[in-house]
Amino acid sequence: MKSCIVIPFYNHAGAIAHVVDALEPLDLPCFIVDDGSDAESQRVLSLIAMRKSWVRPLLLPQNSGKGAAVIAGCDAALAAGFTHALQIDADGQHDFADAARLLEVARQDPAAMVSGEAIYDSTVPRSRRYGRYLTHVWVWINTLSFDIRDSMCGLRVYPLAATCEIWRRHRIGKRMDFDTEIMVRLHWSGVHIVAVPTRVTYPRDGVSHFRMLEDNVFISRMHTRLFFGMLWRLPALLGRRLMHRGPKAAA
Repeated sequence: MKSCIVIPFYNHAGAIAHVVDALEPLDLPCFIVDDGSDAESQRVLSLIAMRKSWVRPLLLPQNSGKGAAVIAGCDAALAAGFTHALQIDADGQHDFADAARLLEVARQDPAAMVSGEAIYDSTVPRSRRYGRYLTHVWVWINTLSFDIRDSMCGLRVYPLAATCEIWRRHRIGKRMDFDTEIMVRLHWSGVHIVAVPTRVTYPRDGVSHFRMLEDNVFISRMHTRLFFGMLWRLPALLGRRLMHRGPKAAA
């Protein structure tokens, strides 16, 4: 297992230095993918890369979405010989101590995708909490299981070979719909999903790039696309559920 960090980055000039400093004890190379940020954010990222030799900035020519940034970072990591990538958001809302826990779980089960299962405090907006629950329900429907506990947490470890193969074979959302869709498609492909509880705090002065109307349209389209994909895979998914239940019933 050869791990690295992938951070999708867009106009988080005020938070990225703290995020990088907090991740330094992991002693892992870090791909920060700048998704067409403004000049000030690019300047901050350039200064960080000059001071931190383990930081490898990647610049996308225009803003294409969080998913596009993660895809670019994971492709670069795989090409560089890494087997796993820890994805973490650039806004500082995740508990950095949990990053090491996710990596340790991945070492124990390197074929799995390891995802944070968000535990929120009072800072989370109610609209986001309700929206996430609706997404969880659709994910349970589209996988015919409760195997995916949280499909929207931005702290996760990808097995790179299996993950990169997904977007080579399928058209996949590249904005805020990406996190959920990649997990569902990995589950469909037979990758085991492991959940690790992690604390999430929304910084009061944080910058959110969630666009209420546009991103909800992308997410709605994604759920529709996955639902029809589930119907096409229904016999295989039902067969998988029966295989899992068979040994338990026999016991």
